[in-house]
Amino acid sequence: MNNLNRRKALKQIAAGTLAITAANPITSFAAYNEEKHYKLKGNINHSVCRWTYSFLTIDELCQAVKKIGFGAIDLVGPKDWPVLKSYGLFSSMCNGAEISLTEGWNHTEYHDKLVKNYTEHIDLAAKAGYKNLICFSGNRNGMDEETGLKNCVEGLKKILPLAEKNGIIIQMELLNSKVDHKDQMCDKSPWGIELCKRIGSENFKLLYDIYHMQIDEGDVIRTIRDHNQYFGHYHTGGVPGRHEIDESQELYYPAIMKAIIATGFKDYVAQEFIPTGKDNNDKIASLKKAVKICDV
Repeated sequence: MNNLNRRKALKQIAAGTLAITAANPITSFAAYNEEKHYKLKGNINHSVCRWTYSFLTIDELCQAVKKIGFGAIDLVGPKDWPVLKSYGLFSSMCNGAEISLTEGWNHTEYHDKLVKNYTEHIDLAAKAGYKNLICFSGNRNGMDEETGLKNCVEGLKKILPLAEKNGIIIQMELLNSKVDHKDQMCDKSPWGIELCKRIGSENFKLLYDIYHMQIDEGDVIRTIRDHNQYFGHYHTGGVPGRHEIDESQELYYPAIMKAIIATGFKDYVAQEFIPTGKDNNDKIASLKKAVKICDV
């Protein structure tokens, strides 16, 4: 799993689109664990990223999520939404509209395709009763940061009126460029925050990935306290290595979760670590443990 390629996994998982019938999202996440009757506190809306558990079928992952006792899966595209709905689970961060992690809104040559893709997916997500749709800045490829900001503003403003009309929040993920995503433009929170300010819409936020930002800038809790109004979603991951978020790594997630709760955040925190267990049961146990660690 150390060599798991996120781009390939996301592309495979998110491929394809279809229109589906609208349904109400899950509204309560204080569910019981079927095995040990552990009741989630309800302060954090828990989720898990599909790609990190791609060794399971979507049905198997849904069953594991239900058994642990939370109600959402991240980074699921339209073709798998009916499966989530059949289990009463929520698609907490929709994907499938992006071209790739490297070809994003900072380069105008991709705008026409991106506008088309996001227009279609905004409509699909709204009909399905979902609200979060991921996007990416793309790589610099020699571009300066000011030009990247201007290009992202120009492109994103073409889809935001439709997003606002349909209650969809477009969320750009902050990715580290030191280890995992070389040359990514949106690799520091100040750049992303400046983009949010220039766009000036409550329907554009940053997906604050705790793992990525610990690598590229650190100071996680202070950043969350000072700039939480720009963050619409959170991802976890152990540093270093992007594995379990337990005592084997340098971040203390209970304190981070308490800082998030203190801001009044009510959306989702999704586990995005690559489990290291020797078999599927161990890997699912890692997910259960991570949810309990974050359930403060």
